[in-house]
Amino acid sequence: MDTQQVSAPPRAPSAGVVHINIRLTDGYTIVSNRLSQHRGLSLLAIGLGTHIQSLPDGWRVGIKALAAVFPESEARIAAALRELEQHGFLRRTRERVGGGKLATRTESYNHPEAAARGRMRECAAAQVPEAVPAPEVLPAVATEPMTAAEPVRVPGREPVRVPEPEPVRVRVPESEPVRVRVRVRVPEPEPVRAPEPLRASVPDPVPAPVPGPRLVPTPAAPRKPRLPLPAPQQPTEALYAAAADLLAGLPRAAPLFLLSEEDARGLVPGVAAWLERGARPDAVRAAITDDPPVPLRHPAKLLRHRLAALLPPPLPAAVPVVPLQNCDDCDRAFRSSVPGCCQECRDARAYADEPCLIGA
Repeated sequence: MDTQQVSAPPRAPSAGVVHINIRLTDGYTIVSNRLSQHRGLSLLAIGLGTHIQSLPDGWRVGIKALAAVFPESEARIAAALRELEQHGFLRRTRERVGGGKLATRTESYNHPEAAARGRMRECAAAQVPEAVPAPEVLPAVATEPMTAAEPVRVPGREPVRVPEPEPVRVRVPESEPVRVRVRVRVPEPEPVRAPEPLRASVPDPVPAPVPGPRLVPTPAAPRKPRLPLPAPQQPTEALYAAAADLLAGLPRAAPLFLLSEEDARGLVPGVAAWLERGARPDAVRAAITDDPPVPLRHPAKLLRHRLAALLPPPLPAAVPVVPLQNCDDCDRAFRSSVPGCCQECRDARAYADEPCLIGA
């Protein structure tokens, strides 16, 4: 008896990811593995490239537009766009539009190698001039002889006819023949001009474009002046010591912010201003070190900017508290800046000093 074939379901892998795929009929985008499994791109760049390829044509993909949608900062999004542009998945060019303005044209590629080969072929075809066909020479066309134009008759005027002179007849005896030489003027034949062969219409060569004056774009808007580093209003040694300890301990929580001694000494007044305004050390540390740009080249400059730009408002002025005093007469407590009697005892004393008018 033949062995019956049993088809068992495939066994799930013991480790790794297991895909639970559902057939999609709408709301999906085909993304190449060249992007989703690229080893040279960061995960942020891969995710941003996948998002850009899923957008329709004409959608804005600038740094500010993407930062308004996603929680990443503008610096991280700009770094991811540079990664995609470096590996050929993105191409950004500046084009001049109407009104003398410049606009950024962004092109997204799902196959950078094929797109690069296509651009190379187009550049090679543009450099080779097209062959100009040789002009065709048509055979000469036989022309009919030109006949003399008849004189134009003006109405009312008849042409005047000049009578021809009659020939003079000389009678010569027959015995002596006389030879007379008569010069006959033979008209010279006019040279016949051969018609020029018709040439095929060949377009004139296009002259090379003359480089015009280089248009310099309008200068950008002036940058805001650099904010000065804040300083405490009432500096104390304890306040400066706490600020120095906070800056020295930054590498423990954020290893990227390893400062030199000179940089830390210059940033101490800014941190002291934060502590003077009631900010806790852990809140100051989180505000000046969270979400750094990638790559971080100048940590001291970043801390200086954040200390000046994110400075919290000063604490509200405290309401002065009037101290309690004990009345000298009744020993009751009352609020006053100077010791003495309460209001009731002062009124009683004033009433006792007045003269009594009842027995008068």
